[in-house]
Amino acid sequence: MFLATDTYYNPDNTAKAVGILFQNWDDQVPMNTIEVHIPDVAEYEPGAFYKRELPCIMAMLEHCDLAQLDAIIVDGYVFLDDLGKMGLGAHLYDALGGRIPVIGVAKTSFHDNHLNVIEVKRGESTHPLYVSSIGIQLATAAAWIESMYGPYRMPHLLKVLDGMTRT
Repeated sequence: MFLATDTYYNPDNTAKAVGILFQNWDDQVPMNTIEVHIPDVAEYEPGAFYKRELPCIMAMLEHCDLAQLDAIIVDGYVFLDDLGKMGLGAHLYDALGGRIPVIGVAKTSFHDNHLNVIEVKRGESTHPLYVSSIGIQLATAAAWIESMYGPYRMPHLLKVLDGMTRT
């Protein structure tokens, strides 16, 4: 089973972390969803986004059977540059003791981040998604994201997830 996560931050320093569970990469609908409201989140710190998002994801994961997960998808990067500076995905992987592979899917490119990322173009979009991973081969992670259901740049389930975080 796979889990995709996203977090929405409210102006009052609260957040909503959402996870969608699915069985196959080409699934059209989630098997289940998890939604957790976090009452007090850290302020955004440039270059250290994980300090804000990781506690939200960990709170959401308390409601999930980690033993059933084959991989977790995060909205963002695993590594932030070619030197391997840890991003949200790498910090999550460490927090889970390296037991569950993590795939990062980002919409924008980072300067000096080419070795740890594969650009994935889906549908007819000329704009790629930037896929990174830890605990699984990068080429495998990119192929999985490319194979997800939906004709557009963003896979359908990740669009569903994004919509759930905002409502």
